[in-house]
Amino acid sequence: MKTIAVIPARMGSSRFPGKPVAKILGRPMIEHIYKRVAMSQSIDATYIATCDEEIRDIAEGFGARVIMTADTHERASDRVAEAVTNLDADLIVMVQGDEPMTHPNMVDTAVAPFKHDPQLGCVNLVKKIDHEADYLDVNTIKVVMDQNGNALYMSRRPIPTLAKNGFANTAAYKQVCIIPFRRDLLFQYTRLTPTPLEQLESIDMLRLLEHGLPVRMVHTEYNTQAVDTTADLQRVEKLMASDPLLSHY
Repeated sequence: MKTIAVIPARMGSSRFPGKPVAKILGRPMIEHIYKRVAMSQSIDATYIATCDEEIRDIAEGFGARVIMTADTHERASDRVAEAVTNLDADLIVMVQGDEPMTHPNMVDTAVAPFKHDPQLGCVNLVKKIDHEADYLDVNTIKVVMDQNGNALYMSRRPIPTLAKNGFANTAAYKQVCIIPFRRDLLFQYTRLTPTPLEQLESIDMLRLLEHGLPVRMVHTEYNTQAVDTTADLQRVEKLMASDPLLSHY
């Protein structure tokens, strides 16, 4: 099963313009992500998909393979689908361009279920939320799951409710944006009509859920921090300062 990773990135983030090229410990954030993903034992090739020449120039400068895409995509999944149109791959792992603390083992974990379930179309990693501030943060995508580990709903608002037990006694989970798609499902995603909740929440996976297509959630124990704001960037820089992976790239 040929597996490739694609990192969608664009300069025009509404919350943090220029985010992919913001420096963390002296390197552009996109470089950290690319080199960490490429270390995964499950990946045959890694690409960056972008519509911005500035990102392309910087990425090619540190040796990345870059695919230019249209500048009209609202969803990262659509950008990735365009990028892989002419690439040979059975499984496409989308790694969002704001996850600089990605560990290669996380990619391996996300890919592993496809080896045992030929019907599986899409996996997302999920991590228990350790701090109530993250649970309340609208930039953290919360997810609730059924008894089989499939997503029921995702929201930027706090779910599930804390009304009965409070945060300390409630199992709350966040989406971690390492998302493998089987090739056929990724292209099916692009043909599906964008959905009301997808647009309301600005969450790619809701398009699949609203069309009745399952998304399997797989747990990771790696504690990562996505970068959505400059404050996140500063927090991540402190967290990564002692990361042993840095010595490998």
